[in-house]
Amino acid sequence: MSAAASLELAEIAGSAAPLPSRARDTLETLRRHVPFDAAWLALADPVGSSYTPVASTDLDPGTLGYLSGPTTAHDIEVTGTDRSRPPLSVSDLPYPAANLRTWAECLLPAGIHENLSVALFDGGGRHVGFLALFYGGTEPPSTVVRRRLHRLTRVLAPGIDPLRSLAAASRVVRGATAGTVLYRYGATRPLPGMDGDALLAQGSPVIALAHSYIDDGQVFASFLWPRGGRHAPDGHVRVTVLASPEKTAASLLGTVVLSPVTDLRGLTPRELEVLGLLIDGCSNQQIARALVVAPRTVAAHLEHILVKLDAHSRTLAAVRAEREGLYVPLPSSACRG
Repeated sequence: MSAAASLELAEIAGSAAPLPSRARDTLETLRRHVPFDAAWLALADPVGSSYTPVASTDLDPGTLGYLSGPTTAHDIEVTGTDRSRPPLSVSDLPYPAANLRTWAECLLPAGIHENLSVALFDGGGRHVGFLALFYGGTEPPSTVVRRRLHRLTRVLAPGIDPLRSLAAASRVVRGATAGTVLYRYGATRPLPGMDGDALLAQGSPVIALAHSYIDDGQVFASFLWPRGGRHAPDGHVRVTVLASPEKTAASLLGTVVLSPVTDLRGLTPRELEVLGLLIDGCSNQQIARALVVAPRTVAAHLEHILVKLDAHSRTLAAVRAEREGLYVPLPSSACRG
């Protein structure tokens, strides 16, 4: 039975369905193999001690609201059920259930007297979510049920992991060398399966720009970034920003991926800066002030840019450069709309 259940759950996890659908299908399938009266399946917030529900069965709105609050998150932590361990029942605790506020204020009044709870982790040990199965009876879950749930736990996390679709989307970035997951408030975490990079560290200007693109509602953005400093002594790298399609995970904003630059059309680092400000809508005078150079120097750079991009006007050069991904944003630009 466990082998069949594992296969069913793995198929759900590998489907292209949206996260809420996968979560609901996960609970429906699990119920056929591990009976329960009610259930709560939630995502763990990686940047805070909270849980966001993605699916539930037979729980009223008041109970759901309570389970998603700080008291339940606190009780999960103090009972150790947020650690990697076999499913835990309230009857396993060395004190009565009523000693926990979640039980005293929410579950017991709702007619729930027993449970099996387990934290869900991916293969690399990342805390993905939390599953709680509830029972109206007072008899503790049997050893058979406990063991069956324990064996299935490893295939539950992929079904609700919001990073799964982001990691898949990031793999379409050709030659990707590094990636990070972007959360609210600029927090970052490594993107599973990719290396890290100093440009993707929390607080870097690259992360700040990526955050601004997503905040503006853009689902995709691409730009170049100079390595080793503003004048790109170590060349440029392409930055691709992908907004998360999973709106259920409120703290998860998207991913930022780095990849090599293939063709700069012979443009120098300074010309790329000028071109970036041109794309932002700056005039020659504004470009000169931003780069602290003379207007005639800007004009000379623009002449070279038009030749290299085979463009007969500033507007065409800006359009062609943006289309070819030759945009180098200047964080201090006052022209960007």
